[in-house]
Amino acid sequence: MKKLVKKQQGLKRRHTRVRGKVEGTAKCPRLCVTRSNKNLYVQFVDDVAGKSICGVSTHSADFKKTKKNGATVEGAAALGKIAAKAAQDKKIKKVVFDRGGNLYHGRIKALAESCREGGLEF
Repeated sequence: MKKLVKKQQGLKRRHTRVRGKVEGTAKCPRLCVTRSNKNLYVQFVDDVAGKSICGVSTHSADFKKTKKNGATVEGAAALGKIAAKAAQDKKIKKVVFDRGGNLYHGRIKALAESCREGGLEF
């Protein structure tokens, strides 16, 4: 139990540190990634207005059509392409990346790289 608490505290500490440095605006929103063991969630957030512009997740219908698993790197890459397409539909080209306290490795890295391939700049 003690190990789990330490892990959660580290995640919270990293997330707070990242959020202190990253802020999204209407022209350049924050691409916020939330990761669980089985799923990924992506939102484009305007912090100035305090609103979410759009969001996709492994629960969305577009992702389910791909027949991928959200707990894999391939699933994260597929979600990144869907997120980039959703952002371009809202006329978003440039974003700031908020990894949510997670390490830039594995699924987070695959999602970020596929968003870049989809046309987002960050």
